[in-house]
Amino acid sequence: MRYVQLRAFHHVAICGGFSRAAERLFLTQPAISDQVRKLEEEYDILLFNRHRKQVQLTPAGQRLLEITRRLFDSEEQALDLLSESRALRAGTLRIIADSAHHVLHILAAFRQKFPGVQISVRVGNSGAVMENLRAYDADIGVLGEIPVGSEFASLTLNSTPIIGFVAASHPAAERGSLRLTELARLPLVLRERGSKTRTKLEEAARAAGITLTAAIEAEGREAVREIVASGAGVGFVSAAEFGADARLVRLDLHPAQGLTMDEALVCLRERRSSKLVQAFFDIARAIGQR
Repeated sequence: MRYVQLRAFHHVAICGGFSRAAERLFLTQPAISDQVRKLEEEYDILLFNRHRKQVQLTPAGQRLLEITRRLFDSEEQALDLLSESRALRAGTLRIIADSAHHVLHILAAFRQKFPGVQISVRVGNSGAVMENLRAYDADIGVLGEIPVGSEFASLTLNSTPIIGFVAASHPAAERGSLRLTELARLPLVLRERGSKTRTKLEEAARAAGITLTAAIEAEGREAVREIVASGAGVGFVSAAEFGADARLVRLDLHPAQGLTMDEALVCLRERRSSKLVQAFFDIARAIGQR
């Protein structure tokens, strides 16, 4: 087994094809195909199912990819260590957040200190955040919870209650609050399953003996906001994410037990020593201590 063979396999797997892998590695497609073929022949194993111009990982290929992700990520970390100043001058930091709102002030401070670093920010629910971190497709996540276990390192950003909200024209708009028991009788606009806000709301309702049913299920916080603004029902969000919108009115929920979102910065523990990740966490911690 040679390094070039593993590298060829890894890039075919993450790029989704031999041509794209060849472009990424500045090699020819026949060279990439030959390296993968030799790896398969040497160990008498099939790593890809090939159908016309499409390739799909076999179960063995999936397991090998899990290993090569760690291998090449460790290689990247080694390069970061050997070229620390260059990483902080011109590296790339990938963030995925259940709500970017919680890190806007950190992003501004980070950009001021490290203007040469390229930052990408994507939005996804809690499930997507965890999936991207585990797949090494993101360096830092922003989650509405602090993960349990030793797999992740985390830093709490804030703790805020989950609230309801309705359109200003909604009959409940003048009340200022709702009891959980009332939610069973109201049309609810809920996030997709996998949303931590929805999960916590449903858990609190079940503890109170209430079953919540979505009149409308929408993917993403902004979609829920727009649907609620049209007068379609009651939406839910953490208080820190509610923001100012003249179309909407906040409603506190009672009882509030269990209805708190602990927003946190999260990364794989093995990535915590990455210079860019460490710098971002350090800035977030310093801001939180002010």
